[in-house]
Order: sequence, then C-alpha cells, then structure tokens
Amino acid sequence: MSPNGVDSKNEPGAPQSPHAVRRRILQVCGSAAGGVRAHLADCARLLAADGHDVIVEAPAAVLDGLDVDPARAEALEIGPRPSPNDALAVARLRRLGRRADVVHSHGLRAGALAALALGRRRRGRTRLVVTLHNLTVGGRLTTLVGEGLERLIARRADLILAVSPDLAERARELSAPHVELAIIPAAPPPQASELSPPDSVVPEDAWPQGGARLLTVARLAPQKGLPLLLDAAAILSSEVDAGRLEAFTWALAGEGPGRQEAAERIAAEQLPVTLLGRRSDAPALMEAADIVIQTSLWEGQPLTIQEALRAGAAIVATDVGGTAVTARGRSHPRGPSGPGHRRGARNTPE
Repeated sequence: MSPNGVDSKNEPGAPQSPHAVRRRILQVCGSAAGGVRAHLADCARLLAADGHDVIVEAPAAVLDGLDVDPARAEALEIGPRPSPNDALAVARLRRLGRRADVVHSHGLRAGALAALALGRRRRGRTRLVVTLHNLTVGGRLTTLVGEGLERLIARRADLILAVSPDLAERARELSAPHVELAIIPAAPPPQASELSPPDSVVPEDAWPQGGARLLTVARLAPQKGLPLLLDAAAILSSEVDAGRLEAFTWALAGEGPGRQEAAERIAAEQLPVTLLGRRSDAPALMEAADIVIQTSLWEGQPLTIQEALRAGAAIVATDVGGTAVTARGRSHPRGPSGPGHRRGARNTPE
C-alpha cells in the first residue's frame, strides 16, 4: 500500500509512525490474473511479514496456488460482471470490514463492493484503499458501468492508488480526496534452477520458419488489441510479398478467450503468426526475439514491457495508459530523444 497512509482519525496523507501498531488488514480482489494476481499476493505477504493481521478475500480460482503466506486466505466469489452473488459478497465484506482497520481492494468490482459494504466516508469508519488496475474497455454499456463504479469508489475511498497517470487523473476529476500513483514492479526472474521444463521446446523453436523474430506476450483478451496485432501482421505480410520487407514470424505467447477467433483469422488469411499458448519461458523468448511488440488498447504498468526491458529487447508498443511511463521509467513521458535501452525502447501511437 502507499507510504502515505491514513491516520487514526481517518485523515489521508498522514505519515506512518516507525512504531506503528499491528493492523487488521483485509485484502479484497475479484477475478484476476497475471500482474494483478501477483500484486495481490505481494501485498498480502509483505504486510503479514511486517506483523499485520492480513486476510485475503478473493475468488477460489484466484487463490488456487497463490502464495500469500503468512497471511490467511478465504474464498469470496466476485465475478467480472454484476450478479446476484454480489449481495452476499457485500454482506460478508460488511461483516469482515467492521473488524478491520483497513480494507484494501484491487480493481473496480472489488473496490465498488467494498465501498457499498463500508458506506460513506465518515469519522471512525474502516478506512478504504482501492487500487485501480485497469481501465474499462468494451462497448458503451460496459464503459457506462465502469464509469459508475469509478464514481462510487471516488466518493467513498479514503485513498485511491492508480497504476497509470490517466487512471489517477480520472479519479481526481471525480473529486477523489487522495490519489497516488501506484508502483507495481515485475517480479524478479526465476533462477535457472527454479525454471520448469520450457514447454518441451527451446525458445528459438517459436520461430521455425526463420526470418525476423517478432514476439508478443499477452493474454488473448479484448484489452490486448488482438485485431490490431493481426491487422499489422497482414500489412507487414503484404510488404514481404512485394519484396519490400524481409520475411518474419510473429510468435504470440498466451491464452485467453480470443484464441479461437485469432486462430481462425490466421488460418483464413495465412498470416505468419504462430500461437504458442501459455509459456513459462517468456523471459527466454524475449531474449531470443528481435522485437517485442505490445498492441494493447490500454495498459497500466505492463509487466511485459518491464520484462522486455530487463531482457534487453527492442520494444514497439501502443502509447496507451501507463505504457510510456513504464518504458521510460519516469513519471512524465519523455520525447523520442530520451535515452533508450540497450537495444532501444520505442513507443508508437496506436
């Protein structure tokens, strides 16, 4: 959570005492994967290791295999969309929240349910911290629901942590009383001795046809901009056919609901894109790639960009959300003249 917490009078921004008392902290999360799930575990472990009494409330699928020790974990089903189970989740969070000093919710859905459970901001109420991990991406109805959840959280949270400058600005525009930029670093890469077998192939086998090696590591979901990726592959492929560009293979590592649609388009248009599925050796793939590409419609602090920088890979990415801040390592994006990484970090507009 933030280095600037909230004091015993429920006033945000007070510095924490070096002799802070043991707090009862409730960590709440809805459906999550990848970086959000890892961050939830980090928060729980670090706070519990600091001597606080921490309980994690999240869906069973999120908790499965998640290491939060020495914190405790209990399954609480919070789905990605409103459902009749939300009333049960609010009742449980209200009961647990009464006994907690702080409720820290991750994401819009979990944040909104916690806000409903705790009620309006007032003296003596359990303090509410909400980390906004994502911008709502989708159709008009989806975005309207997302905006409504943002307004509710802005009215009731004591502190909002945003993973990108645009999310922070949105919260301020909604008159949230205290907003900070969250810093969520990628986990350090595992040691070679800790790695599992690399999916039965060496990284170079991801590009069996030879030529330039392009790589995207992403969940196959709408936010990741798969249609844009395939559009780009089609344009580049036509340039290859015309003799204006060398041959390439674009490897796409990841799983998700968009896999079947992507596979059908790749086959129909004979695109030079290979679906690798879920991989445990993404850092090795990045080291072997010529370019790591991100085509997302929005990102907070994309772990893929952090991992690609660590691998020394050249990067081409859509300039959305916190991508530029992450790639350039500063709170305000620099122009193209700023220093790049070993093989050059490049951000191109969508």
